[in-house]
Amino acid sequence: MSSFAHDTRVGTAAGGMAFALVAAVAFGLSGSLGKGLLEIGWTAGSATLARVAIAAALLAIPGAMALRGRWRTVRRALPTVLLYGLFAVAGAQLCFFFAVAQMDVGVALLVEYTAPVAVVLWLWLRRGQRPTSLTLGGAAVAAVGLLLLLGVLGGVSVSVGGIAWALGAMVGLAVYYLVSGDDSHGLPPVTLAAGGLLVAVVILAVAAGAGILPMGVGTGTVEFASFAAPWWVVVLVLGVVTGAVSYVSGIAAARRLGARLASFVGLTEVLAAALLAWLLLGEAPQPVQVVGGVLVLAGVVLVKLAEPRRAAQPLPLPQAS
Repeated sequence: MSSFAHDTRVGTAAGGMAFALVAAVAFGLSGSLGKGLLEIGWTAGSATLARVAIAAALLAIPGAMALRGRWRTVRRALPTVLLYGLFAVAGAQLCFFFAVAQMDVGVALLVEYTAPVAVVLWLWLRRGQRPTSLTLGGAAVAAVGLLLLLGVLGGVSVSVGGIAWALGAMVGLAVYYLVSGDDSHGLPPVTLAAGGLLVAVVILAVAAGAGILPMGVGTGTVEFASFAAPWWVVVLVLGVVTGAVSYVSGIAAARRLGARLASFVGLTEVLAAALLAWLLLGEAPQPVQVVGGVLVLAGVVLVKLAEPRRAAQPLPLPQAS
């Protein structure tokens, strides 16, 4: 892979922020939908595999059409697609699954969402993009907000093995932003998402077949706070919205904002998940979580202010194969 996270982005910052927020809300919805499925007998592994498989199937044709016959681009970008599927999709989800089996969900999320720090360090060490004081300040504010939002300041159970798996999930999330922000290979966002999801389906299916990923499904009605839905509708929304829409939007956002800013905006996923859990599951956030959410947003704003202004550039024209 030639380079990660170019600072010259296509499109506008406003469009990038819109894509990033769509991705955050879409990803954040997965927790509430997944919990509903767990309550009727699904395992986390089954829900994850169904989500990724539906998304991969949905994006296969659009991903192929977006290439416009430039199949050589896919061959050149194959290492990128494999990296994305292995680390950003399958690796991140599998590692998080194993982490929460050994430790509190809030702590696992906190470790995973240190990914923006890893992105900043990578860009600094690999590309010489030294973070400004405003970027570091925004990171600190967002980190405090994340602590409050996840409610992990009290006594929690910490496992060495769980921390190791959570760090693996963090690496996967960091790779997600770095690979998403790299447009040097020429793959359209929908093609990269489709290819990566297909790779992840194979990995997750092998893990399930080997017994590493426990599988189990249930049928019936999923009860939410103010309505109920058939299980297949919930699974379909899980795949379409939290799978296909989220990954394509995330790639589009990272290419417009850059990996660093996109990773910090991605912290709003935790806030979105809390708000959606309130609406769908009736799990009202505590006042301290509201304060945490405000601090996360403030940290994102500071990081955005630290980013240099870039002139909008036109999308590159497709090259003949």
